[in-house]
Amino acid sequence: MDWSRVMTLTFLVNVLAASFRQATPLILAAIGETFAERAGVFNLGLEGIMLLGGLVGFAAANAADNLWAGVAAAALAGALLGLMYAFFTVTLRADQIVAGFAMLIISSGGAIYFNRLLFPSRGGAQPQISPFAVVPVPLLHDIPFVGPVLFNHTLLTYLTLACVLLCGVVLYRTRFGLRVSAVGEYPKAADSAGVSVFFIRYACVVIGAAFAAVGGAYLSLVDLGFYVDTMVGGRGFIALALVVFGQWNPYAVLLGGLLFGAVEAIQQRFQILGSTIPAQFMIMLPYLLTIVMLLVGRKRRAPSALTVPYARE
Repeated sequence: MDWSRVMTLTFLVNVLAASFRQATPLILAAIGETFAERAGVFNLGLEGIMLLGGLVGFAAANAADNLWAGVAAAALAGALLGLMYAFFTVTLRADQIVAGFAMLIISSGGAIYFNRLLFPSRGGAQPQISPFAVVPVPLLHDIPFVGPVLFNHTLLTYLTLACVLLCGVVLYRTRFGLRVSAVGEYPKAADSAGVSVFFIRYACVVIGAAFAAVGGAYLSLVDLGFYVDTMVGGRGFIALALVVFGQWNPYAVLLGGLLFGAVEAIQQRFQILGSTIPAQFMIMLPYLLTIVMLLVGRKRRAPSALTVPYARE
């Protein structure tokens, strides 16, 4: 590999810009899951929800010939899956790990089944759509170094960054956010103070699943322009690790997502440049980083009531 092409400012700018693109679906899924876990509900089915969201988003965009219709349809599908998951874990108080596995199997299997149903293979050809285009921010994208990195992305990436800021404000600066934290830490005390534990948990699980589904739709509507059953590729599990790494803080989750995105961008570019490092090792790098994230976040204290069903006495 020609290392002179790596040790350049252009390579650094390209990697940093690509890290935002690679991190966007992870950040969406992780900040949504942050809401759910801060309220005490762990959703192991994120991977399947992202996959089904990717299919629903693509199918809706293809049918309506409108990409935003795909985003809205994916969010709605995710919200419905979240509603179902909340019914089992909050109302019926099912074990969250078992229910999460069930959600993973149902949503993943459902995505594969409906993909075959909606788009039967015709000689191996899959329908395609024109994905979201990059929208440079006027004037700002011309700023040296900073412009190409921060202000040359699709609208979904900009909206994701805005959602991180909004989620931070909601969780730390609003009454709803304080109630979410109270329900995740001391649900009995919150209930005694008049906070509806069931409503807060339902709302947070629905929000989390909707965000995850939109993260899956990002892959089909921005990255690919088509749907494949393997496109999520473990990102749902990585998002779960990001939540732990970020200490259930949306801003730290954003930084963790960008770190993962940078590693993903570097390994892809190294392969393109013909690196002598084995391709299998390069592909493995993001998942090694996930393990490191879990080890770093392992020492942090999770919300006290996480995975603990609540029964009103």
